[in-house]
Amino acid sequence: MTVIRKFNFFDTKRVKKLISQIGYDCSDIILKTLIGQICSIINLFVPLKYKFLPETFLYLDNNEIIGIITVVPTRGNPYKINITRLIFKQNDYEIGKQLVEFVIARFGARGAVSFHAAVDQSHDELINLFITGCGFRQCSYENLWKIENFNPDTAIKANFRYCQNSDARNVADLYNSELKSHFKPSLERVKDEYKEPFFEGLTNFYKNRYVLEEPARHKIIAYLSITTSDNLNFIIDMSINDAYGIDYDEVLNFALGEISRRKSKFYAFLKHRQYTKTADNLEEYLHKRNLNCIQTQCVLVKDFYKPVKESENSPIQVFLLGENKVCN
Repeated sequence: MTVIRKFNFFDTKRVKKLISQIGYDCSDIILKTLIGQICSIINLFVPLKYKFLPETFLYLDNNEIIGIITVVPTRGNPYKINITRLIFKQNDYEIGKQLVEFVIARFGARGAVSFHAAVDQSHDELINLFITGCGFRQCSYENLWKIENFNPDTAIKANFRYCQNSDARNVADLYNSELKSHFKPSLERVKDEYKEPFFEGLTNFYKNRYVLEEPARHKIIAYLSITTSDNLNFIIDMSINDAYGIDYDEVLNFALGEISRRKSKFYAFLKHRQYTKTADNLEEYLHKRNLNCIQTQCVLVKDFYKPVKESENSPIQVFLLGENKVCN
């Protein structure tokens, strides 16, 4: 008999047995994060709109765990669900397909409108599982570039300040304006995704956020985030209004300076999103700096279409895509 259900504390030993094949360091980290979810009782009982932590589900066959999937609601927009972990026995992609379909059905029934996954471009079978098996589509790519031996031309730091919740709408507008047009329906963000969550201390990562303003009009022209889950590896992500000619050297110099204030030894990586208008310019800059791209992931998206109320006898049929909620 097969069943898919939520992970609980009594599953720990059996899960550890399954993931031990991955390698000690990796399996230990995965198990630690799973146990952390069990301790967060609040998240288990709240409606989807209030969820803020990952949830993990197990696929069991005759009480043997043969598959695991973890989903994470987007911070500030829990109706956008991220699939962050998928584990199953070697080449048993049917188990993976059933797990993905399960979370889509479960969270879709509770109001989720968009599902996202980032899969390494080398995993052809897994990409096929999402696209052919589960109806996802490939949007674009995200790259990670390792920042090492970085010697900027200038020692001047860009005049960033800490991002506040009152900046959220302007930062969301900046991010959305820099998306290439055909990616906007699925990848646009809402302002709440740039606000500090109420349960910030319970999240499984630490993030610092900064904004850069045009002095004359106090208009936000750049946004910078620095995220870490282990206090050793730091991911730098930025949204920049390319019209202002902001120097990438200054931005990275500022980011590295902020990290070095906390850690004397660390590894820094820059996220490069190929679905933005500045993607080509940033990639050219990274090559000039002789930095190395260490990871390329395919951005996969599945949106639910929601019919919009329309006038009787209207000749036009309207749908809402993803998180856009301009009509009710």
